[in-house]
Amino acid sequence: MHDVLIRDALILDGSDQPGVLGNVAIRDGRIVAIGQCDGDAAQVIDARGLALAPGFIDVHTHDDLEVIRNPDMASKLSQGVTTVVVGNCGISASPVRIRNAVPDPMNLLGDASDFRYPDFASYRDAVQRARPAVNVAALVGHTALRQNHMDRLDRTATADEIIAMRTQLRHSLAQGALGLSSGLAYASAYSAAASEVSELALELPQGGLYATHLRDEFAGILEAMEEAFDAARAPQASVRVSHLKCAGIDNWGRSREVLDYLQTTSSDQDVACDCYPYAASASTLDLKQVTDAYDILITWSESEPAQGGRLLADIAADWNLPLMDAAIRLQPAGAVYHCMDEADVRSILSHPLTMIGSDGLPRDPRPHPRLWGTFPRVLGHYARDEQLFPLHTAVHKMTGLPASRFSMGARGHIREGWCADLVLFDPARVRDTASFHDPIRAAEGIEAVWVNGRLAYDGRNVIAHPGRFITPEASPAI
Repeated sequence: MHDVLIRDALILDGSDQPGVLGNVAIRDGRIVAIGQCDGDAAQVIDARGLALAPGFIDVHTHDDLEVIRNPDMASKLSQGVTTVVVGNCGISASPVRIRNAVPDPMNLLGDASDFRYPDFASYRDAVQRARPAVNVAALVGHTALRQNHMDRLDRTATADEIIAMRTQLRHSLAQGALGLSSGLAYASAYSAAASEVSELALELPQGGLYATHLRDEFAGILEAMEEAFDAARAPQASVRVSHLKCAGIDNWGRSREVLDYLQTTSSDQDVACDCYPYAASASTLDLKQVTDAYDILITWSESEPAQGGRLLADIAADWNLPLMDAAIRLQPAGAVYHCMDEADVRSILSHPLTMIGSDGLPRDPRPHPRLWGTFPRVLGHYARDEQLFPLHTAVHKMTGLPASRFSMGARGHIREGWCADLVLFDPARVRDTASFHDPIRAAEGIEAVWVNGRLAYDGRNVIAHPGRFITPEASPAI
């Protein structure tokens, strides 16, 4: 007796192979049969005309505290996402002890009162108690470690401070952390010497994970990539370049050069990247990125809340101020930067080493549409409408590829005995509906989502919270 039997679906199994028609049976949270499945089931789903894929894995999120505050995780489940990786860009909810103000960009995650997890185990326990609707895997942020052990962040760490950070990272890895992340472009970590990160990376096991928001995504991107790869060489760790892009007009058109370097390095080192399917980024308002070369949309401002949703150039004109002076007056604030070229985005998205990550900011009152739209946009806009790659390749970039690159164990493929994280969608109808001016909108065409064998999303509402905390695990042989 099966719990669920899904009949006559186009099965896209996560392996980057064309789909085949068949049935899939689920029992006790696992996939127990594929093909012409025999036996009765408590629930039978007619999936004719629909595609069945492994649940999508969002490898780049800032959902650290959102999975506790808002365990429904509707922004992710409604896209077909069943697993989120948190702790990216050097900012994590644990291990953290906030002594004064929350440093930027850790304030993207929450206020000082939200950071209640002085060690990784306490965060892991909190996630398990919250019972989110999605699975959670967590990195430890370099900036989080710095603010725990340093009196100020505009300098590199001392030898004793590095020892303290290494000890805390070591304990976190022993308690189930996925790896280390950094955000060296931000002021809170920019002053860190390359050797500071390299010494921290020595705590990673062979094949362990180092994910990095590069020190420079503009003119110095190749040098920043070299720094990241160098940091992981001694421990033989894996490098995941976060939200790879060629930012800034002077940098447009360099994606081939950047990808060639990534590809060449992959011949002797485990490297890969993630990318979101938009030509605009989002973060806090960074004065280093203020320019009149492209539009900058202010999403929120603590000092001038009425200006949220307006272009920085229009705000500056209204105030009769230079662009930089207006940006300073808005601080602290959030912004969307239309800083990329669409051709570069397409080139990076389509590369075989590229996975999909949303980089969504759930606390932003006017979030970048990637928070709600990333995965259906890849399936609908880029795969189906633009034919940038086949549908099965799009699914692979969201499932089998990230599962293997982020040590997700028996997830990311539709295989007998593997975890029953599944998404049923309509290939002809799936699309993102979130926009920059109306960003909080669920996708169309996502029909059902199962997490650990339980129906969590019925195409309209979140109906269960079957998510689990995931620790690093080697994938079974396929």
